[in-house]
Amino acid sequence: MTASGLEPFATWIEDLIRRRGYDIDSPRGGGKSRLADEAGVHRAAITRLLQRQSMPDLETTRRLAHVLDVPVRDMLIRSGRLTEDDLPLPRTPEAGSAAVPAERRLTLEEAAAGLGVPADQREMFIRVAGQFLPPEPARRHAPMARD
Repeated sequence: MTASGLEPFATWIEDLIRRRGYDIDSPRGGGKSRLADEAGVHRAAITRLLQRQSMPDLETTRRLAHVLDVPVRDMLIRSGRLTEDDLPLPRTPEAGSAAVPAERRLTLEEAAAGLGVPADQREMFIRVAGQFLPPEPARRHAPMARD
């Protein structure tokens, strides 16, 4: 990531943060701290990004994507870490095709197979890729079990 690549990403994410209701402009607005707390990241990472000093690491990027309700794919592409060719979207099947229907998301197993991940590496691929998916709605708000 070059310094010139940081500027467009920081500008984009700054606008996104504002649109999501975080007051990052006034010193006492608390938006940076609130965003950092909700994402579970250090406030300094948010400050460094907004001051165009450094790009957030992969884990911070992933956490920010979830809090800001943006696909991790978009964050990685906009940050310049990966390209659209690196992260292609699943193709929409043509009529009569046996491919996965467009209204259903691929499973990680299907993605691994479709990407040609060797069988002996698929379990690792699924574990790693699964970390980038948002929690399932049923688990996101499920009450904690009691003894």
